Amino acid sequence: MEHHYDVAVRWTGNRGSGTVGYRSYDRTHEVRVEGKPVIPGSSEPSFGGEPDRWSPEELLVAALSQCHMLWYLHLAAVAGVVVVGYSDAATGAMVTDRDGGGRFTGVVLRPSVTVADPAMSQRAQELHTEANAKCFIARSVSFEVEHQPSVAVAAAQT
Repeated sequence: MEHHYDVAVRWTGNRGSGTVGYRSYDRTHEVRVEGKPVIPGSSEPSFGGEPDRWSPEELLVAALSQCHMLWYLHLAAVAGVVVVGYSDAATGAMVTDRDGGGRFTGVVLRPSVTVADPAMSQRAQELHTEANAKCFIARSVSFEVEHQPSVAVAAAQT
């Protein structure tokens, strides 16, 4: 089955003279999908962007983290592993070339999972490998997506 995604990106950074010079325009833009909130975008500050807007690089790391989490939660539910908490502190590394181009060299996901029962801990840890193998985004990139997961057990309610 093939899926399609329609996304509109619109540049909002014309200060009046367009791209007459490198410093004459803003990198601000909007990412739109019909029926969803607008994502305010820019380049990262080191490339002349606005620090309060999402950069494409941040969105790529976020997409990898989200994809892993969503597959992980699905696999946990199927495996009978009750996840009661999930967070990630993902990081990405990118290098730039002399010509201004660049590429990501890797992303590290650090999912922190809380399960309901200590007996679920081992399987909860193992599911990260399967989630990585299923994640559409991770399977589509040409760099390593590393995982450094941790699993904790929820405190018993008394």
